[in-house]
Amino acid sequence: MTHRHDGGAPGAFDEAHRALRDLVLAATVRIHRADVGYAPDEPGTFLGSGFFIAPNWVLTCAHVVHGGERGDVAVIHQSGADQAASVVAGEVVATLPDRTGQPPSGSWPAPDLALVRLREPVGHECVYVSERPTAYVSEGKLLYAGWTVVGGRLQVLDGPIEVQGTLGGWSAGAQMRLGHNDLPYGVSGGPVVDPQRGEVIGVLKSRTDHGQGGTCTGIERLRTLPVPRGAATAEHDDVYQAVFHAHDRYHRHRQLPSGSRGATWADAQKRIGARPGRTLSPDERTELLGRLAELPPPAGTRALLDVLESLPDLELPQHLPAPRGWRDGLGLLYENARDDGVLKLVLDYTMRVMYADRPPTPSTLAAERALWDWVRQAAAGLDSGYRAGLARRREEWSGLRAHTRATGHGPAGPVTGHGVIGHGVIGHGVIGHGVIGHGVTGHGVTGHDSSGGAHPRPDAPPPAVPVPAEAHGRDRPATPEGRDHARVTPGLTVLLEVLRRGWEPDRCDWSVSVARPDGDVVRLHEAERTPWDRLAAEAAEPLAEAFRRCDAPDRPAPLQAALPHLLLGLPVDTWQLHPDEPPLGVQRPVVVRCSDRDQLPDDGEYDPDEADGQHERQDRWRRLHTHDARAEVLDCDDGVRQPVPPVSDLRALAHRTVPVLCRYGEHRYEDDAAALVRIVHAGFGVALWRRRSGRSDTVCGEFHRGARQAVDDGVGAELLPEVVHSMRVKLRAGRTEAYWADGIALYYDDPHRPLPGAGDLLEAP
Repeated sequence: MTHRHDGGAPGAFDEAHRALRDLVLAATVRIHRADVGYAPDEPGTFLGSGFFIAPNWVLTCAHVVHGGERGDVAVIHQSGADQAASVVAGEVVATLPDRTGQPPSGSWPAPDLALVRLREPVGHECVYVSERPTAYVSEGKLLYAGWTVVGGRLQVLDGPIEVQGTLGGWSAGAQMRLGHNDLPYGVSGGPVVDPQRGEVIGVLKSRTDHGQGGTCTGIERLRTLPVPRGAATAEHDDVYQAVFHAHDRYHRHRQLPSGSRGATWADAQKRIGARPGRTLSPDERTELLGRLAELPPPAGTRALLDVLESLPDLELPQHLPAPRGWRDGLGLLYENARDDGVLKLVLDYTMRVMYADRPPTPSTLAAERALWDWVRQAAAGLDSGYRAGLARRREEWSGLRAHTRATGHGPAGPVTGHGVIGHGVIGHGVIGHGVIGHGVTGHGVTGHDSSGGAHPRPDAPPPAVPVPAEAHGRDRPATPEGRDHARVTPGLTVLLEVLRRGWEPDRCDWSVSVARPDGDVVRLHEAERTPWDRLAAEAAEPLAEAFRRCDAPDRPAPLQAALPHLLLGLPVDTWQLHPDEPPLGVQRPVVVRCSDRDQLPDDGEYDPDEADGQHERQDRWRRLHTHDARAEVLDCDDGVRQPVPPVSDLRALAHRTVPVLCRYGEHRYEDDAAALVRIVHAGFGVALWRRRSGRSDTVCGEFHRGARQAVDDGVGAELLPEVVHSMRVKLRAGRTEAYWADGIALYYDDPHRPLPGAGDLLEAP
């Protein structure tokens, strides 16, 4: 039975909106404790609402399913008012945020989402989920649905509710504020619908304690679900991709000819007059998304962003979180294209999705052919020149595929050896002069050709099939006498900048950004007055979002931690974004930079002109990276502690010197805290140390030997970030040969790539 609550869905709704409402209610479920037994209509086991987002998948709030037993709940659904209710067991697969092992205290923090997978297949309706973020919905009326207890009975209800702004700004926990209607107990977890577009955009999270309304979480927050480690070869490796691929295939299949007389979501959207992106009809969108869902998902968010950034005349917005699936990329195009070029942009995007690097299995090839058929039909009304360009790109891509199958790799050449999308190099590299990345961890550049050119023409040729690294000898160790600089590929880097607040020494200002090799920096998040002991926890979500934007399968982007000169020893490499994950230094290369070089203390020894000091830093960096590097232990001589030399003596060391500190953190001398500051002041861009706080009896010999081997016997200073990362991985795995590296840290500060803002990050007013 449907209960009209406080005005409910107005009786003046036309037939189209009534059909939409029926579809919403048919997919809305109630969630009970697993021990519901033979009394499914009893309110005593009722936990809250949810809705089918894909076949056998229910989306709800995390605080709703938290009342379940060991992750088990019961899902009760019915297809219509005259249909009997069905009970099926469900398993909570994921919650956001994940609070596994934490006691239930207070309200569940945003985004407060949970995915429940049914333990057996059942037939049911599914909602249609928008591919656009809720950020695009800033005003107007929405619809909601959910279950509640009315007169001692469980009843489904629905009604209108108005958008009243956002809560949380652009942060990962942003919510939509809703008002002008009561939200009774039990509706949390129910769907929020945009009636103008006929699509679900969010999940009811909470109701206000006083007055009307509550909050809603955008479904796009599911993009922040943990990304599987390593290369995801199929959609089932990733919960997010599995759910939304199943969602899009479901709606495409529902639109195919069948014996069902029931209205579909595309039918209701057509009656409403929705026109996705001002160019596709609901039928066309449903067909396209269903075809895209037949392909393997993107290799990662970075791979998807490479595709989007290669599109002509498209400026990507910086909405959080970043797109993650093919459908997300399509949704991003709707609001960011010229009115006269939306269809061509959609077709260009679809062609690039077809070009994405993936194993050419029979099912994948069939899905690509079906997608090409859609492109050909959609382009029928466009000019002949554009249609010919599409056919030419298809032919060239097919030829490259055939060549790859015959030879095992693509043809060599200035472009085809680099893995390209529309002449934009795929993958990522690293720090400074492409210092971390190349043969072993090389990642690449996005949206530019191999010579640094601009985005390609719309009719640019398809991407070349990447040539395996071994075909170019990129994994061969280079000797210092003949360094293979061509193999070094600069790329995306995650940058954490932290500054002390001199007037509040117990707090800091900080930001997280994505840095491109061309010097462009995109800031994703910034905060002020964060207590030092809260920095790791507060930075976890922004860092996770930045890594998702930059990481490629098995190629994690590096992290540059720009820290105040007095806190260069902050152990950022030991931070964990999630309790179950390895530390950051094990997941990826992590290096330290100096965030406040302009505030280095004047010790009276040496105070060069700023321009001269910068020139000397650049000269030392250049020589270090073109000659043999040599480690120099500065604070320990055969196990005997000694002070770090003054700045003037440090400046006199050979340019190929990499300073090494064995006893950092012991503080046995008055100037120990300034040891690293002296090295920075002396113009060194690379230094190595280990944190020894509380371990003064540790034997030094193995550390000295290991540090010298890492620096002297390596393949150059440019590989030190990767060498240190490798040591941390081995140490985590319990490899005894890496024990010397316990507590190791690397200072790696390229003077050719200054930090954005030149030290004025988040200045106080």
